[in-house]
Amino acid sequence: MKTALALLAALWLGALSSAALAKDAPPLAADPLTEKRMLAITAELRCLVCQNQSIADSNADLANDFRREIRHLIEEGRSDNEIMEFMVARYGDFVRYRPPVKGTTLLLWAGPGVLLLIGLTVLVRYLRRRNEAISDAALTPEELKAAEKLLGASRRNDKPQ
Repeated sequence: MKTALALLAALWLGALSSAALAKDAPPLAADPLTEKRMLAITAELRCLVCQNQSIADSNADLANDFRREIRHLIEEGRSDNEIMEFMVARYGDFVRYRPPVKGTTLLLWAGPGVLLLIGLTVLVRYLRRRNEAISDAALTPEELKAAEKLLGASRRNDKPQ
């Protein structure tokens, strides 16, 4: 009986805590077409808080503000391109998941390839230097005698008796 009451109390407290942590769902546009356009546009824009999520996927407050602003721009009658240009003008090319190739975004496009080439070059040079440092040096006469002594002892031990 006590176990059942403790379990019931734990479930009740869990339900209360999850209700307290839950946020309100973002408001939907009255028009399903507006909502569909907003989702398509926000899927192409990066959340500036999360950076690894699109605005459509993010639950950050800034992403909610972006979605609200984009809904407002759609309701004003702006085209998708005008909305993208507005967001880029306000937040820069970084807000786009696929920024255009131009002088200011060239590092975004070429940077990973350049870093990969630099890393491979450094690795190859390191491995070559390491191989050169490992040389087949001849044994000194003392080392040769010690090796022959060890080999002779091991050969005597390997013979069948």
